[in-house]
Amino acid sequence: MEIWKRNLFICWLGSFATSCALSQIAPILPIFVQKLGIHNLSDIEIWSGLAFGSTTLIMAIVSPFWGKLADKYGRKPMLLRASFGMSIVVSSISIVSSVYQLVGLRILMGTISGFNSGAITLIATQTPKDKAGWALGTLSTGAISGMLLGPLIGGYMVEIIGIRSIFIVMGALLLVAFSLTLCFVKEDFQPTAQALLPFKQIWQGLTDKKLICAMFITTFILQFALFSIEPVITIYIGTLSPGTNHLAFISGLVFASSGLSSISAAPWLGKLSDSIGAHKVIFMALIFAAISFIPQAFVQNEWQLMGLRFLVGIATGALLPSINTILKQTIPDDIAGRIFSYNQTAQFLGMFCGAVCGGQIAAYLGIRALFLSTSLLLFINVIGVREFIYKKADDKFKHIVSHSL
Repeated sequence: MEIWKRNLFICWLGSFATSCALSQIAPILPIFVQKLGIHNLSDIEIWSGLAFGSTTLIMAIVSPFWGKLADKYGRKPMLLRASFGMSIVVSSISIVSSVYQLVGLRILMGTISGFNSGAITLIATQTPKDKAGWALGTLSTGAISGMLLGPLIGGYMVEIIGIRSIFIVMGALLLVAFSLTLCFVKEDFQPTAQALLPFKQIWQGLTDKKLICAMFITTFILQFALFSIEPVITIYIGTLSPGTNHLAFISGLVFASSGLSSISAAPWLGKLSDSIGAHKVIFMALIFAAISFIPQAFVQNEWQLMGLRFLVGIATGALLPSINTILKQTIPDDIAGRIFSYNQTAQFLGMFCGAVCGGQIAAYLGIRALFLSTSLLLFINVIGVREFIYKKADDKFKHIVSHSL
């Protein structure tokens, strides 16, 4: 097996484990906060929000720092740091005795995480350019699978082994990811003089600044659009099927539908981006996603919503891998760590801002209006992609194809 393919397999496992560890706490966090001595409902909501949201916000802040170190010392050391550090922190959550300790460890988790961004950089720099779309699409399914299955695993295991034991199990899984990375990931890394320069000098030397910034903005808008819906979708389902005794189960199915379609579509759409160009896939997927959000505002039952969320998942399965593919084609490999880390920052900021703003829009305008405003935001992004990205990316893709023939 070629080295880049073996590295892809190991990084997929690590991305899955990391995403599981970050997301598995979601359904059990309010219960855990209550067990730590918080009993007032509003206080439980506040502390749960702090514990969950702080991780994402801190990840957005520290990602560029780890990206800089990845360009200086190599991507494999960053994978080892993130997996081993998170293993210790996640396991330590099992022994916390107060919500202050819980929030502190969640902040620390966000500080030392970064496996996914390191894996993206490693695979992007090692993979042949004509296989980048497929490889990055496949890698993204690891993170998506972890985000999808993490809450299901957390909710299921809490009834079998208890809340605290879950964190030990997830810590052990991360330790396995560390061991596999240590033993099987191969990287022949030599830092270049450019990689050691301050980012300001590197940025001034890039020829496609507008294209790179447009990719960052597209990443932010995509995550903002997706996560503006996530916090309120269970409430929406409750209005579609009032009186149901299976709201949590139905909500889980709706969440899972978009994740499953993303997992299924991402490798195929990644291969398609290698054939026709990642910019064309981004353009078509944004239009498809924008259209798919509109009928979600008018559904009459939860099953219609599930079908439409499945379609949205196909579009989102195409977008982030295609964005990473364009970034790979645009930047030198020796500064890839920093550029990809800034894209990760845009991703985490979009998640954080989307969750906050989505709740406010739903509160003042209604949940149905939230779907329509999300669609409008994506259509604006489509116009931006057409005006500022399409031609430059098309010229770059034709250049890559001509050199690979």
